[in-house]
Amino acid sequence: MQPFPADVIRTSFALVEPRAEEIGRAFYARLFAHEPSVRSLFGSDIEAQAGRLMQMIAAAVRLLDRPAELESALHALGERHQGYGVTAAHYPLVGQALIDTLAAKLGPAFDGEVRAAWRDFYAYVESTMQVGASFAADARARVA
Repeated sequence: MQPFPADVIRTSFALVEPRAEEIGRAFYARLFAHEPSVRSLFGSDIEAQAGRLMQMIAAAVRLLDRPAELESALHALGERHQGYGVTAAHYPLVGQALIDTLAAKLGPAFDGEVRAAWRDFYAYVESTMQVGASFAADARARVA
């Protein structure tokens, strides 16, 4: 059983998907306003980055009914992000920016139930990605 209500994530993401570009841009604006130091982790094309973020979230939502595949994809994503210089301290910043952006963009549709579902979903994504990041760090340590 998943630690979050997949049906609530799917239903609320259906409201996000048609506005994915706008929400992706708003997410990065919020993240950088709150924590300017993370800006250096990203390339100059934030429009493209915002598109990739929203594609990644959409892919994760599509995999909600296939937890083993979702876990594997998040491990791989965590490994890649560790290579980009993402640290454990960055994950809560991203999570807060995501929740705040969804709340701002979805308004009343982002009620308490939806907020709790996305917090739980992001907590799962964060912890699973960090497992993948630890795989990458362990592999680098063995090579060094």
